[in-house]
Amino acid sequence: MRPLAIALVVVLMAAGCAAPRRDKITVACGAGEQWCAMMVKRFSDASGVEADFVRLSSGEALERIKAARERQEFDVWHGGPADSYVAAKGQGLLEPYRSEKAGEIRPGWADRENAWSGIYAGVLAFCNNTEELAERGLQPIRSWRELLDERLRGGVALAHPATSGTAYTTLWTHVELAGGNQDAALRYMRDLHPNVLRYNSSGSAAAVQAAKEEVAVGVVFSHDCVAAQEQGYPNLEVTFPQEGTGYELGGLAVLAGSHNPGSAREYVDWALSGASQRLGPLAKFYALPTNTNVPAHSKAADPATVKLVSYDVEVAGRAKQALVGRFGAEVAGPPA
Repeated sequence: MRPLAIALVVVLMAAGCAAPRRDKITVACGAGEQWCAMMVKRFSDASGVEADFVRLSSGEALERIKAARERQEFDVWHGGPADSYVAAKGQGLLEPYRSEKAGEIRPGWADRENAWSGIYAGVLAFCNNTEELAERGLQPIRSWRELLDERLRGGVALAHPATSGTAYTTLWTHVELAGGNQDAALRYMRDLHPNVLRYNSSGSAAAVQAAKEEVAVGVVFSHDCVAAQEQGYPNLEVTFPQEGTGYELGGLAVLAGSHNPGSAREYVDWALSGASQRLGPLAKFYALPTNTNVPAHSKAADPATVKLVSYDVEVAGRAKQALVGRFGAEVAGPPA
């Protein structure tokens, strides 16, 4: 073969080897499986960027993101309470990004330094199985104090705060109800312990347990109980603690070390948009949207009618590691 022809072949081969691989992102998703699948598919349809997800509870997501910090396996973290995002920010795991949609997000529902943004809000509630409660001689639970009733021995579904954002929201709610006293909050959790069937790794599992009559009541975000009702479990009733309840601000962030940061930022822009935040009910997800252009669904919790504690996400996030450690040592070991 002539030298010129050989050179041409080498150039063409090099060009082929250097061709960029198909653009793709992987999302660590902290909401329900159906919602996660819908979100990544709709993003791909809208952008042409291939996307997949791994469903992880917030504690699991934080641990995997931290473990892979040198060779990050995810590009975006989407969903799950923002307390964990605050903890991740403190460990340098998030890549700050101010989205072009940032101005559409409700004031105070995003990190001031643009490390993460709120994507939805959910209110902590009791998911009551009215038949199971009636067999125990009880009405639907409407207060944290009622949850300690001896007739609920082994009848309460709750997750473990080491793995579940729902459970950490529950724990921090009691810190707030106790005026910031962590000892008092842990004392309440110890009193509740005999009534807990087992500590799940995922918060939303409590709604399923209540629906299937494994327990009489689950402590979940209200939209998880509503989703279970819509799956054909009519004996479920949502109530809210009369003393006051906490809420989650679901987070969204680009991860430090993302393999495709440009597409990760594109995902964040899309997820914060009004078009994206209108999709929740299609997956039976009735959390409150954070985009001011999207009205709350009629099945979402109404903050105007529910007594909410003053839940400081930043303070809760900074306290998480130590407080969860105390829960494991003083209340219950690792989740089942």
